[in-house]
Amino acid sequence: MKRKFFVAGNWKMNGSTSFNEDLINFFNQAEIRDQNVEIGVAVPSVYLSNIVNNLRKDWFVAAQNCFKNEKGAYTGEISCHMLKDIGVNWSIIGHSERRIIFNESDELVGEKCEYLLSQGMKVILCVGELRSERESGETKQVCLRQLKAATEKLKDWSNLVIAYEPVWAIGTGKVATPEEAQEVHKVIREWLRTSVSATVAESMSIVYGGSVKAENCVDLGKMEDIDGFLVGGACKYM
Repeated sequence: MKRKFFVAGNWKMNGSTSFNEDLINFFNQAEIRDQNVEIGVAVPSVYLSNIVNNLRKDWFVAAQNCFKNEKGAYTGEISCHMLKDIGVNWSIIGHSERRIIFNESDELVGEKCEYLLSQGMKVILCVGELRSERESGETKQVCLRQLKAATEKLKDWSNLVIAYEPVWAIGTGKVATPEEAQEVHKVIREWLRTSVSATVAESMSIVYGGSVKAENCVDLGKMEDIDGFLVGGACKYM
């Protein structure tokens, strides 16, 4: 099965009205030569409506985070119902910066992921290990623990993209070699094959994130189980 290549740019907490306008104009003029690719941007929540209204319609817009309830006393949070109301149907969930800086547990990430998917949202689920965990040989254990916690109740896997983002490579300039990244992607795909189904394993997009840039993306993209990228610091807005 030929999986659709997937590329999303995570702007993180960056951007301004004027800078966003320049960037969107640049994106809207870009020529996409391979139509078997899904492309999108994950932008700060205050700019979501503006980007939805002005970005080319063959690209998607994603939130960088979303809460697990429809509404309520959750100051500062946004719900998937609010996102869908303004035309946003994607969200990143479980990014390492949310896990580490904001102390989001595997359990909370799982609750978010399961709720959003149950409401028809599309989810980019991030998993990845710390440098200390890689050095102690825990990469497989950590990634599968995070994946299992986020998906143990899923019935429909069609709206999920898995992003392997080794924490030690995010924004550091360090990057997993194509072989290192492929090894983890293969582990994830084999787990899907044995624990979910062969159909899900073959159709699931598993993308890589962590200091992805023009100089290394071609070699990474050649790996059998790497289906695209979640790009941070190399986004043009930076």
